[in-house]
Amino acid sequence: MAGERILVVDDEPGVRSALEGILRDEGFTVITAESGEQAIEQVTQMPFDAALLDVWLPGRDGIDTLTELRQRNRDLGVVMISGHATIDTAVRATKLGAFDFIEKPLSIERTLLVLRNALRQRRLEQRNRRLLDQLDRQTEILGRSPAMEQVRSQAEAAAAADAPVLIVGQRGTGREIVARRIHARSKRSEESFVSVPASALDEAAAAVALFGDGERPGRLALAAGGSLLLEDVDRLSPQLQERLAVWLDMSRGEGSGARLLASAAEVVAEGWHEPLLRRLDVMRIAIPPLRERREDIPLIAEKFMRDISLEYARPEKRFDPEVLSRFRAHDWPGNVRELSNLVERLVLMSGGTTVAVSDLPEELGGDAGPAEDLYRVFESLDDGLAAYARFAIGRALAQAGGDRAKAAAALNTSEERLVERMQAAGMEPG
Repeated sequence: MAGERILVVDDEPGVRSALEGILRDEGFTVITAESGEQAIEQVTQMPFDAALLDVWLPGRDGIDTLTELRQRNRDLGVVMISGHATIDTAVRATKLGAFDFIEKPLSIERTLLVLRNALRQRRLEQRNRRLLDQLDRQTEILGRSPAMEQVRSQAEAAAAADAPVLIVGQRGTGREIVARRIHARSKRSEESFVSVPASALDEAAAAVALFGDGERPGRLALAAGGSLLLEDVDRLSPQLQERLAVWLDMSRGEGSGARLLASAAEVVAEGWHEPLLRRLDVMRIAIPPLRERREDIPLIAEKFMRDISLEYARPEKRFDPEVLSRFRAHDWPGNVRELSNLVERLVLMSGGTTVAVSDLPEELGGDAGPAEDLYRVFESLDDGLAAYARFAIGRALAQAGGDRAKAAAALNTSEERLVERMQAAGMEPG
């Protein structure tokens, strides 16, 4: 990719000059060094994408330099060059992390081909690392309290088994994260993880979502071989719960079927089809609400601050100690999800390098106005949709610095439609 920075390390001025000219013509940024010591100094001062490194250098040789360069920049794609290297040297360099080995006199075509391949490999490795980091965030059970250590231990035990799991906890406590962790650490991890939000579907839609309708397969079929999370399973109608119990009986022992992971707010007789409860409650994991593990709140808030600041490419702020005290004293009806939404708001909308009490919403003793409570029971669907619209539009406007056109583009709508949505949700367009 044009503009990538390449370090050329060779003690021969003619080789350095030739490579610098060729690479600059190809659109690369080129820095040269005539010794291993100089190369290490350059890598310490600035980032590089790849290096062409001679094996035979005065003082610190290429192999020793390779080791040091890789320690300082693990993403550096290093191509070794030499006029008289042995096979043993090439093997050793490869084991130490060199991408490839090319011999002098250098072929322009081969040098460019190998360098581009090294850069492509580096980009793939970085992408894979980002995906793994993202997966870690999606499956990280936050908290160090004894209660959360027990949840982690139970999730590991559930991952090693292949039985149904019932995850009990209030909304926003991280039930889906626990389910994803079980799937990611199970023998089914290479297969699909599928989620069905039962509480958001009426009976007909839930039946189609689970079992299909003749024209398209249901989620149970799509998750075959993998895991299916049925959120708020106790909110399904008695008829669907009975049908699901029959499916569990029929699929028992079939390794190709979906493993059912279910979540519910609580386990009580009301709302449950008893045979289904018996079949799901093979392994139960109970997640406590955030107010019952207040010692975890500062750690979780600071973790969200790091992750959300990185996501939005914003400077990471620190929390005033009094803010963390207010966090610990708050009851968090929306649990961890509510805390995450508040930290996101603070990242986007608070000024300065420190989050002060004045930046907090009214319910936490601040001056920022009331926070939108997306976790309360709404009187109607329209009220719930309006609340979420205020939240989503407010976040988009904050990210866009108040620019309505940019916010509309981010929400994939027109500015005129955005104004209409704001007015419908009770927001002041100005």
